[in-house]
Amino acid sequence: MENSSRFFRNTGCEYFPCHKGVDPEDFNCLFCFCPLYFLPDCGGRFVMRQGVKDCTSCVRPHLPEAYDDIIDRLRAEALRARQAWEHNRG
Repeated sequence: MENSSRFFRNTGCEYFPCHKGVDPEDFNCLFCFCPLYFLPDCGGRFVMRQGVKDCTSCVRPHLPEAYDDIIDRLRAEALRARQAWEHNRG
């Protein structure tokens, strides 16, 4: 894929590719740090190690086809947070 607003591959990164199991030509670095990390149930593959989320086995944010799902989930979580804030402020 070509670099765009939905896809970015950084072959110059010292960690590229940082996860196994994705074709380097399709590896999306756009979400280098997963924007869903803060969610207890992010939908990805992770394990908890001493209270820390280990996402080493998760390639979800690096798949080009996951972009829409991730953006939709972020929108839903933002809406949920806004509704909670509005409810709590009285």
